[in-house]
Amino acid sequence: MIIPVRCFTCGKVIGNKYERYLELTEQEVSKDEIFRELNLSRYCCKRMLTTHVELIDLILEYSENSESSD
Repeated sequence: MIIPVRCFTCGKVIGNKYERYLELTEQEVSKDEIFRELNLSRYCCKRMLTTHVELIDLILEYSENSESSD
């Protein structure tokens, strides 16, 4: 799934922060520092980034356009 553009609870724009969040997470920066840099202070917005699961790769495995072994 694609990260939502806005937080479901408060409506703040968060879609543009997801790529930077992933970069900082890969660099093993602490969550507090990540949220400070992204200027996220509300728990609802933090929840949107931390609980997002990228399902598109799993869904594509079962699409009709994928190569079949038939």
